[in-house]
Amino acid sequence: MMDVTHATLSGSNIKGRYIMSDDLLSVEADEGQIRQVMQIILRNAKEAMPLGGTVTLSFDNVTVTRKDYLPLSDGDYVKVSIQDEGAGIKEDHLSRIFDPYFTTKDKGDHKGVGLGLAIAFSIIKNHNGHIAVESRVGGGTIFHLYLPASGKEGGTREEEEVIPAPKGKGRILVMDDAKAVRDVTGAMLSHIGYDVAFATDGREAIALYRQAMEENEPVDVVILDMTVQAGMGGMETFQILRGIDPEVKAIISSGYSGDPIMTEYEACGFKRAIMKPYKMDELEDVLKGLTNPPEQG
Repeated sequence: MMDVTHATLSGSNIKGRYIMSDDLLSVEADEGQIRQVMQIILRNAKEAMPLGGTVTLSFDNVTVTRKDYLPLSDGDYVKVSIQDEGAGIKEDHLSRIFDPYFTTKDKGDHKGVGLGLAIAFSIIKNHNGHIAVESRVGGGTIFHLYLPASGKEGGTREEEEVIPAPKGKGRILVMDDAKAVRDVTGAMLSHIGYDVAFATDGREAIALYRQAMEENEPVDVVILDMTVQAGMGGMETFQILRGIDPEVKAIISSGYSGDPIMTEYEACGFKRAIMKPYKMDELEDVLKGLTNPPEQG
């Protein structure tokens, strides 16, 4: 991972320091995805240290038991710790840094972008691992990555069989009047493996859906925002879409849990409902069974 560290930190006054156990166990993982996780965390460290410093990467074997109170099965893991010397993360932000909609622009604060960290969290979770974080203002931040050990010592990564995480397959149309929601949802769907199109209101969504049908590249699932400030909302849009295509698969989305449509979505004709803000694993779950079978790579 030294090459990833060097490439990510290039152009800054930050040096990488490495501490590695001599008997480090191997892990069976998708190399490209783990490199992506490292890049995301190192970019956060780089942003947190504009004046430079040192990022320390430690690689150790650990045995996890229930006494560790980690969301992991008991067993052997390789623990990768990435420690920066940045400004740290405020305590009230720590519980939200893996939220894809969360970011902070506070001057002097750690400028971690939630979307990137949400992707990193999802990747590690799909490897049956876990990411934990420690931080205090003025004291830097440490990300701990736990990956299940394969039980082999000294094995090279290339020698192991890698089974990539399942990817979605299909075309998703996202209708939402909030640009932040469109951007985050689009990035999550693209990462999962879907093709994505966007609409800001119902009229645009209807036009895109009809165009896709005419071009014989139909949309597999539509995610509709319940309420659009200056345009046609999700319910009215869905009724028109059903007139165009009685087999349309639609998911209703809202930030208002008390809306009866969110609890009685099936009676309204929707396949699923999802509350905003949603995380990547929630988005994956709600799409299961609505699109083509996932590709195993």
